[in-house]
Amino acid sequence: MRKSDFVKIITILLMVCGGIGLVGGGFVLSQALDKSQETKIVKDSNKYGDIRYKLWSERKQISHFPEAIPADATNVRLVYFPPSTQGGSAFQVKFKQPQKTIASAIAKYRTTAKYKYKGGDTNDHSNQANGVPTTFFYTSEDTENASFPPDYDVFVLGAEDKGQQEFKWNHGYSYGVAISRLDSTIVYWAEAW
Repeated sequence: MRKSDFVKIITILLMVCGGIGLVGGGFVLSQALDKSQETKIVKDSNKYGDIRYKLWSERKQISHFPEAIPADATNVRLVYFPPSTQGGSAFQVKFKQPQKTIASAIAKYRTTAKYKYKGGDTNDHSNQANGVPTTFFYTSEDTENASFPPDYDVFVLGAEDKGQQEFKWNHGYSYGVAISRLDSTIVYWAEAW
């Protein structure tokens, strides 16, 4: 093989590798900048069944959720954040029910809860002694305040820290209910990050 043939082959190989690098880099960059792939928040309560049975993969985290939104439920609000590469996911459904049903739920969850809080949000709860992350009040009508009012009992039914010892709760999940006897409202929630 002559030296000039060898140089031609090397030049062609370098051009092919450079072209592949440009195409691959362009694809990665276009995916990173593509806004159509952003996580879409679901707020349509008619999607409850699809989220409960098809989209939320960890069944244990939502086993306390009702099979379907109860027939006597009013003022139904739902928020679902699908999992994304940038963060976790959350599923929350809130509705009003008769006082008798709410009283029964409080009695049930008070005895089974692993952690109990009055009002607040995940930041308040996780910063308490032996506290755990919970959730924000995503289904609130008050868009300015993401905390549960003081009349809400927040019952954590399960929580697992999957972070590292030096960075606790970096990853994990928690789930439970928040109930207001005053407002006759129950909020079922599950959150993973």
